[in-house]
Amino acid sequence: MSEQSTNHDPATGAGAARSAAPAAKAGSSVLPVLALIVALGAAGVAGLQWYQGRGEDEALRRELAQRLAAMAARSKEAGTRADQAAAALRESEIKLGMLEAKLAESQNQQIALEALYQELSRNRDEWAFADIEQSVLLASQQLQVAANVRAALIGLENAEARLQRMDQPRYSALRRALTRDIERLKALPLVDLYGTSSRLDDVIAAVDQLQLAMDAHARSDAAESATPAAEIPAWERILREAWQELRQLVRVQRTGVADAVLLAPEQAFFLRENLKLRLLGARVALLSRDAQSYQGDLRAALTALERHFDVSDRTVAATAATLRKLQAAQVQVDVPDLAETLEALRKLRPLRAKAPT
Repeated sequence: MSEQSTNHDPATGAGAARSAAPAAKAGSSVLPVLALIVALGAAGVAGLQWYQGRGEDEALRRELAQRLAAMAARSKEAGTRADQAAAALRESEIKLGMLEAKLAESQNQQIALEALYQELSRNRDEWAFADIEQSVLLASQQLQVAANVRAALIGLENAEARLQRMDQPRYSALRRALTRDIERLKALPLVDLYGTSSRLDDVIAAVDQLQLAMDAHARSDAAESATPAAEIPAWERILREAWQELRQLVRVQRTGVADAVLLAPEQAFFLRENLKLRLLGARVALLSRDAQSYQGDLRAALTALERHFDVSDRTVAATAATLRKLQAAQVQVDVPDLAETLEALRKLRPLRAKAPT
């Protein structure tokens, strides 16, 4: 059927061919224009993109320059800070060196102190025991030489207190011996040596003011014979004065004591000095705990006082009463020895020698 239509209208096919030729010719002329338009659009787009890229590059360059400037400022600041840090580091290193030197010095001192402390710790007990031993020996000497119970008691109590602070079992026997000796010394009667010695000193100081018996009777005779000069005539007064001068050449005096010894006026000084010597001898015997010599000197002093001094005088009577009281005072006490404590000390010496340091 198609073949029939083709063969039937050949003119129609030729017309179609003629109309297709200009159309093809017109289509071929439009393509370059379109290509040009496309090329121009692409170039415009590329130019626009280039322009925009150029602006972006410029902004990027400006931003990069700002960032570089900021980085340079920061780098400069960092350099300054680095210099400061380096200076601070050097200063810290110097201080660290000084601290290390001081630390080394303190460590050396600490080592020396530790060594000293160890030495002291080792020797502390030895020194304490040496002090205790010395106190006990001094207390024994006070008892044996001077019979000074008070001083010996103080020494023993100090030694016992030191042992109590040490609190070591090996010293228990010594502590028991010390306690027994302390109790024995406390049980002894108290002898007031210093009070008795002070009273003797008072009596010695008062000897020069004591009134002699012969001076008292001479003053009483003079008082009895004294008469106011205005009541007697002149010639009688002259005779009385001459008689008084003659009586001074030879004087007979009654003392009232059966065995009294009359002394010349210039011998009164030696009488007083002899009485002082007796009292001083009694004081020395008191401090030496010599009861026999003490009693003998006081007895001789009391006898001389009653023979040659006016016992009716209040001062002389008070002095004689004081001498009697001193004569009755107890000056000698049988003091115990410290044999038990000394024996305990002797037994501890080998233990101290064997003790580890």
